[in-house]
Amino acid sequence: MPRQRPATITLRRSLYEEATRIVADEYAADLELDEIARRVASSRRQIQRVFAEVGQTTFREHLARVRMDRAAELLASDGVTVREVAARVGYRQPAQFAKAFRRHVGQAPAAYRSQRQLRAAEPPAATGGQAGDRVWRAHNGGPPAA
Repeated sequence: MPRQRPATITLRRSLYEEATRIVADEYAADLELDEIARRVASSRRQIQRVFAEVGQTTFREHLARVRMDRAAELLASDGVTVREVAARVGYRQPAQFAKAFRRHVGQAPAAYRSQRQLRAAEPPAATGGQAGDRVWRAHNGGPPAA
């Protein structure tokens, strides 16, 4: 691979930072590569190259990762349905969201939520004493350890 000039490297890093900032701020919108390129005053091909060289990914993969990370955060919180999570992260169809979530996370959104809730409900590991277990039981409605 030919060596790149420092100015080229700096420009590509700057374009990558701008593009990823737009994705981070507007991941729920219907983002397209052409729109991102226009907004950062570059070409579609240049943005593809920037994501490949600087980010070691593609625009679509980056957008999906940002959406799935946010979806995981939302699923870990109570009170938000899978349908609402799908809409909040930019999916019109909950089934399409569930398929993408399974592909990225390895399990269905509902299973992910259940697993996270189980982990949150487990008592802390013993750290040489029973105090942590007693505090957990007291705060979570269980009987105190004998």
